[in-house]
Amino acid sequence: MILADFPPSLLRAFAILFGLAWGSFLNVVIYRVPRGMSVVHPPSACPTCGTMIPGYRNVPVLTYLFQLGRTACCKTKLSPRYPLVEAIGGLLAWAIVEQLVLTLPGDTSMLQVSGLFLACFALALALVAAAFIDLEHMYIPDWVSIGGTVLGIATFSLRGTTTLVESLLGAAIGFLMVWLPFSVGYKALRGQTGMGMGDAKLVMLAGAWFGWKGAVFVLLAGAVQGTIAAIVLLLTKGKIEEPEAVRAEKEAMMRELEAMSPEERAKAEEELANDPIYEELSGGVGQARIAFGPFLVLATLEYLLLGDTLIDELFRWLTVPPI
Repeated sequence: MILADFPPSLLRAFAILFGLAWGSFLNVVIYRVPRGMSVVHPPSACPTCGTMIPGYRNVPVLTYLFQLGRTACCKTKLSPRYPLVEAIGGLLAWAIVEQLVLTLPGDTSMLQVSGLFLACFALALALVAAAFIDLEHMYIPDWVSIGGTVLGIATFSLRGTTTLVESLLGAAIGFLMVWLPFSVGYKALRGQTGMGMGDAKLVMLAGAWFGWKGAVFVLLAGAVQGTIAAIVLLLTKGKIEEPEAVRAEKEAMMRELEAMSPEERAKAEEELANDPIYEELSGGVGQARIAFGPFLVLATLEYLLLGDTLIDELFRWLTVPPI
């Protein structure tokens, strides 16, 4: 079977439904992974009263709308994040089909089409999970960054936009251009980390998928979009605060340290000294801590869907002679 055997409307409808279903599972990942829980057991349950959620009450987006944003069991208000993530799943699956699948030659085998779609969709879902986890807990799971890097290298032939050497070199360049200046150099000069290892690994992922040009784009576009978001936060709220979950985790850790023996506490504090979350900030706007991962994720998804068009437009804009 080839791509031309399937009507575009059928592929779009399948992608949207497939994406919505996996978006629902993504909510489980985002909630459970930071808490050290299994994503497959037990089945979905109300986070407040623990009542199991039957399948007919777990329909993406529609359940939230029909239940007016509350649980059916105890009427607890649900976070709008749930339908948002589900909708993002459907939207990303549709966008991948529209931008990366339907633009392929009609005689492309469905085996290659399926492989390309599944690889890109797996990347997109993992990145969305990383973005929401980083927003709430300010860390990026290695299974996203390292796993995504391995997936990018392993599937280079499906995309046809990079060679194996370009993929490997892009991953190395992506990691080093964040780790050397922002982790090693910045800490040596300022005494604290400019960007965490999780951010370096995300740019490494971008390099594995798109080569060094993609890694550079993701870092620069992420920085621009992150700066804009920080300015908006400062203008609207007057300050940038750490997420509530991070503050709670740090308070819990401090209580654990107080209960330790002096030897255990010294060892634990030595380990925490290597975690940017526990670094003492000197204060001021320039010292505000903001999750950078979501902006790297956004830039990576932008490049995944628009690719070289973004690079071409960027260089065209940069090379336009002044009037």
